[in-house]
Amino acid sequence: MELPESNSTGDDKSVGFEAAKKIILRWDSTASEDAKEKMIFESDRQEADLYLQAVDEIQRSLSNASLSDDRSKATTIQIAMARLEDEFRNILITNTAALESESLTDPTSSSSVHSHLSSRSSNFEPEEEFILNTEKLLELEHCESADSSRGRSTSSIREMDLMPPEAICDLHAIAMRMISAGYLRECVQVYGSVRKSAVDSSFRKLGIEKLSIGDIQRLAWEALEGKIRRWIRAARVCVRILFPSEKRLCEQIFVGVGTSIDDDCFMETVKGPAVQLFNFAEAISISRRLPEKLFKILDVHDALMDLQPDIEVVFDSKSSDSIRVQAAEILSRLAEAVRGTLTEFENAVLREPSGPVPVGTIHPLTRYVMNYIGLISDYKQTLIELIMSKPSTGSRYSGDPTTPDMDFAELEGKTPLALHLIWIIVILEFNLERKSKQYRDASLGHLFIMNNIRYIVQKIKGSPELREMIGDDYLRKLTGKVRHAATNYQRATWVTVLYCLRDEGLHVSGSFSSGVSKSALRERFKTFNAMFEEVHRTQASWIVPDTQLREELRISISEKLIPAYRSFLGRFRSHIESGRHPENYIKYTVEDLETAVLDFFEGCVVSQHLRRRSQ
Repeated sequence: MELPESNSTGDDKSVGFEAAKKIILRWDSTASEDAKEKMIFESDRQEADLYLQAVDEIQRSLSNASLSDDRSKATTIQIAMARLEDEFRNILITNTAALESESLTDPTSSSSVHSHLSSRSSNFEPEEEFILNTEKLLELEHCESADSSRGRSTSSIREMDLMPPEAICDLHAIAMRMISAGYLRECVQVYGSVRKSAVDSSFRKLGIEKLSIGDIQRLAWEALEGKIRRWIRAARVCVRILFPSEKRLCEQIFVGVGTSIDDDCFMETVKGPAVQLFNFAEAISISRRLPEKLFKILDVHDALMDLQPDIEVVFDSKSSDSIRVQAAEILSRLAEAVRGTLTEFENAVLREPSGPVPVGTIHPLTRYVMNYIGLISDYKQTLIELIMSKPSTGSRYSGDPTTPDMDFAELEGKTPLALHLIWIIVILEFNLERKSKQYRDASLGHLFIMNNIRYIVQKIKGSPELREMIGDDYLRKLTGKVRHAATNYQRATWVTVLYCLRDEGLHVSGSFSSGVSKSALRERFKTFNAMFEEVHRTQASWIVPDTQLREELRISISEKLIPAYRSFLGRFRSHIESGRHPENYIKYTVEDLETAVLDFFEGCVVSQHLRRRSQ
């Protein structure tokens, strides 16, 4: 059955209207239980086409209606629009489902970008698997998704067909008629409510929680770290798959009905979820600037920076301007948060109050700072762009004994980021020097400085990125400080020990005899033994964790100690052995001392007396 075609006469138009009216009233759900239980577009195709023709006829008749029959035709069109609104909603709901993870597991060709929706599936996959599989889709190379009518094309955006073509065709046909009849608001509201529910469902599968900025800021940092990782992955899926696909669906359904209607529907659908998504990044950008947050802030910044071109493409209309502006402002605040957090880290290193470690080994602060700097170098490219000014050390630090100083003239040509890294090392050295002064034994203080600066040098050498930024000139300067600390240690420890092995004060001369004073010699040997035993007892428990440095230090000690002891023993052994109980004075052979030196810096407790070779 087809509607009669309208001719130019009024009677023919009247006949066309009456036939159309019968079709409209036949599907009036308020007047018929049968019509209430059935949906036109779920019936045969011919019935749906007839209904649309009837609506077209009513609208034509209404445009030419006289005052006498205007009321009847207006009532009929209201009934038709109510029915079309129900049909529109039903088609949307019937063909709407959240993204299915199994449909994204084989992104080996461009054809897999489309038709990734199960129209009636309610069995959700675990959200982790869903995220990983959507990430696989994002990793497709050389696959561009574009809408030729809008000229949109990026290599990272992956649009998907969210509905079958026949459903899109029916929705378009209904939308055209509702909007033509003045029911734009109702059409947009129905579309937005149904599609927003679908987006919300996908959000849940992506693990995006509905948290306010305040809720996010109150989370413990450990919990927030996990949410940041999840947010970064979810943001990529939303900006590159979910939102573009929703935009594409709007364009398909509302094509030809107005320049901004599709944008309005798109924003009706995704504005709330998009704001919710970006609110998380905003909360991170305005959170307290604690040093441990720097790298997660950088992760969020880099993720949003990477997504920025796609955000510009997806939210390119006037109606979505607020989303573009929000994302750009958050990116700017994240950059400021990075700079501020780096400054807070510098201040925290300067103020760190803990005392020195007991055995002179590497301080936890040194490990923490150098690991931190190593991670900073991993974000070199981002930080070079964000850190545009050198550290604000300036004249306010000059001459102040409570703060370090730094001569920038020696570091001309380095990037602001490199200067910040060097400045952090300068601050660390300053704090370590302060800690070293707290040791009661000056030798241990020097060993502590030697160990810690050696660790700094080795960490820089172990990272090509870090070494490139710090530079070999500054590295040589640090290496010189290691040697200087080692020299200071040896002076503080061994000058007094070796002083016992001098000749001065041992010779006597007089009118009756001249030669060596045995009593003075005995006292000299006793003093040497006691001093060496004490040094051995204490310094065997000290630690030099760097194997090469420990060996070099022992060799240096042996080169000074062993020849001096051998020479002293050679010159004066006979004087002691000719007297009583020589073993009380010459307690150790040269070999005993050589063996004893091997105990130094192992971090082990040794016995009160040295191991002695059999005599």
